[in-house]
Amino acid sequence: MEIEGYIIDFKDAFDNIAKNKWKTIAIQIPEGLKGRIKSITEYIENETNAKVIVVADPCFGACDLVENKLNNTNIDGVLHIGHAQIPQIETEGIKTIYINAKSTIKIGKIVEEAIPYLLGKNIGIVTTTQHVHEISSIKDILKKHKLNPMTSRGDSRIFYEGQILGCNFSAGTTISDKVDSFLFVGSGTFHPIGLALITKKPVVAADPFTGKILREELEKLKDRILRQRFGAIELAKQAELFGILMSSKIGQQRIEMANHLNKLIESEGKSSIMIVADLFSASFFEGFREIDCFVSTACPRVAIDDYLQYKKPIITPIELEIVLNKRKWEDYILDTI
Repeated sequence: MEIEGYIIDFKDAFDNIAKNKWKTIAIQIPEGLKGRIKSITEYIENETNAKVIVVADPCFGACDLVENKLNNTNIDGVLHIGHAQIPQIETEGIKTIYINAKSTIKIGKIVEEAIPYLLGKNIGIVTTTQHVHEISSIKDILKKHKLNPMTSRGDSRIFYEGQILGCNFSAGTTISDKVDSFLFVGSGTFHPIGLALITKKPVVAADPFTGKILREELEKLKDRILRQRFGAIELAKQAELFGILMSSKIGQQRIEMANHLNKLIESEGKSSIMIVADLFSASFFEGFREIDCFVSTACPRVAIDDYLQYKKPIITPIELEIVLNKRKWEDYILDTI
């Protein structure tokens, strides 16, 4: 099925549905595709004769699964559209089938235009799930320009070679000592900025949707984020009561980390309260008036993306170590899962 510039290949999923005789299916879908939900649900129902129920909650990635929440319903399975499976996540709920949405946009022109911005000869290639099928083409273009493209499979959280997530850059970090710079092909700035922060290597972002090449702009955005993080850390140093945030999303759960932080805070003569929720937003924190600072063990982006909307500092476990003098600011790294 081709829709909104993406090809969604349902074949294997439909074969699985027929084999298991599913009658009712839930689908999780990214926000960007919800505008075409009628076409998608009609297509699935026509091809499978199953009833489709759309999960309306925002879906932030393959870490954000609903299968365990549907155990007491009549739903037979879940189609998780637009994200690749996180291999290390094991669940016991209703079966989930992952269906990637491959971008149909051509990447050749933007990669060619990015060549002059790359530094050195050894170039690390990273992208998101929408473009991983283009990695061979990207490598061919770089080789044509006498460059040495390199990719990595990443750790157990990564499904595709060269794939990075907003919470995991291992496909880059595992080769960072071998490359001179990185080429990120995809949209948005968080992924390339995160990669730059964690690898300390130059990153060039080539966005096939906007046709823009970013390098100096990424450095400016990276510096802005670092200034914001430094400000949050300084505010957190005044805190006496910390709220330790834990996610109920199965792919974001770091219970051992939360327990460790609880002990660490209390060993410094301060207090902490552990808080669990499925979705964190600026309004969520307003009711906790007694808490001076929040520490997120959920998605690392919780502390960073909406920084300007928070009235109290929200920091990462790495940043808490700096607050409590267990780590120096010079040793700052981005929090990852």
